Amino acid sequence: MKEIRKKSARPHLADVPHLFAQITQPKGKDFILIPCHSSENRKFIPIGFFDKDSISHNSCLIIPNGTIYHFGVLTSTVHMAWTRYVCGRLEMRYRYSKDIVYNNFPWPNPTEKQREAIEKAAQDVLNTREKFPEASLADLYDPVAMPPALAKAHQKLDKAVEAAYGRSFDDDGQRVSFLFELYQKLSGELFVEGKKRGKG
Repeated sequence: MKEIRKKSARPHLADVPHLFAQITQPKGKDFILIPCHSSENRKFIPIGFFDKDSISHNSCLIIPNGTIYHFGVLTSTVHMAWTRYVCGRLEMRYRYSKDIVYNNFPWPNPTEKQREAIEKAAQDVLNTREKFPEASLADLYDPVAMPPALAKAHQKLDKAVEAAYGRSFDDDGQRVSFLFELYQKLSGELFVEGKKRGKG
């Protein structure tokens, strides 16, 4: 087997068969983890922080050095509305992707005070989760058995995130409509900026 590896496109792996052939996870960095697939019945995809000693599975996406602010926006109802509308599907389950969902998501442009409010509300979500040490993230975000305290913490987070967008929403239809308008505006600005740089 070692001789076969030596003749492969990556012969250096012959001497380290115990290592992964491809390591894309940055070393020494904590990260936010997003599962690529999640039940369509969940109100929120279970997103969480993991430390640098954890190894992400290939069924997940990671955000190295993700902050509490990033976590707050990503685990909000606004982001979930976007996800439900644009994500792929595995049967009917959400299929989260970096290219379609994450990279195209129109983030808010908060003031410092609004950012701090999102961070505080996001930390409250994490603190509330810790009150249920025997429950997994799958348990906590079960569509039927989600603890009322956690649901309430998410409601506060939603208000903080919506404030950063400068408005409140009655339903996902309003959220998605607003986000697509914002996306068109932001992508138009990037296009104009790109053309200016091209002329320079």
